Amino acid sequence: MKKILSLVVVLTLCLSCAAMAELTFTTGGTSGTYYAFGNVLAGYITNNSDVAVTAVAGNGSAANIDLLDIGDAQLAFVQNDVANYAYNGIRIYDGAPVDSFTAIAALYDETVQLVTCNPEITSVADLKGKNVSVGSQGSGTYFNALDFLEAYDMTIDDIVPQYQSFGDSAESLKDGKIDAAFIVAGAPTPAVVDLCTTKGAYLISLDDEHVEKLMGISSAYSKTDIPAGTYEGIDTDTVTVGVKATIIANEDVTEDEAYAIVKTIFENKDAITEQHAKGAELDLTYASSCGLPYHAGAAKYFAEQGIEVETAE
Repeated sequence: MKKILSLVVVLTLCLSCAAMAELTFTTGGTSGTYYAFGNVLAGYITNNSDVAVTAVAGNGSAANIDLLDIGDAQLAFVQNDVANYAYNGIRIYDGAPVDSFTAIAALYDETVQLVTCNPEITSVADLKGKNVSVGSQGSGTYFNALDFLEAYDMTIDDIVPQYQSFGDSAESLKDGKIDAAFIVAGAPTPAVVDLCTTKGAYLISLDDEHVEKLMGISSAYSKTDIPAGTYEGIDTDTVTVGVKATIIANEDVTEDEAYAIVKTIFENKDAITEQHAKGAELDLTYASSCGLPYHAGAAKYFAEQGIEVETAE
């Protein structure tokens, strides 16, 4: 009888552990929105569902896709443009598609922010010959920087590229080590907030011609504004383009886990918004369109809300 009871206890513990299997959620650098919002989401999901999620710092979209592909993480924040390139084997992934992931949900707009402390830099064209941070190696920011340069008939050879995280870019701008930095994240971005507060900075605005060029380069881009007052000292709207911050998952995430993640996020918008302002941007219609096939668990939740999404075959 004691052996039977012991076996029941062991089986119960095993089932409990299986139910709370921990998923690793790779985000972005510690000075960016991915990391801050990712930690809020991971904590809320863990505390309010049967899925345990741990958010960790990451090196950006391309690096995060690689981590999911080799199984070192199960969830990731990515820019939907880079994820589309990977999934379809185009542009930087030409001939070598990575399709080991599906979408969970698109959460908010990521704006391409070109930041400088030099008032003489008023256009992307003014970057020629300058020291410019184009993001960490493997980040989506790098590819957005290439697109911006292309829209202005330039290449990376026309600048002196520096491969820095958001936080390092802000510090380098403070110290005058670089002239400008591309930062792609939800605004306000912590690194830019700190820079504007401690030193003062400018955001470079695009004209309609170059917005159209960028949207022609990648269909993932959409015109967006960073409102005046988003950052201290910047009192005019900034016109730029944005992509979608999207959570993706690999095949280790079960249908039940994906369903619980999406349900927990979108049915607790107000509570999540109290912890991070990006929660206010959560919207089911927005979430269900990112150009990628969706995880079956996510699709199940969207279907319950009357929204049909494409799933992987």
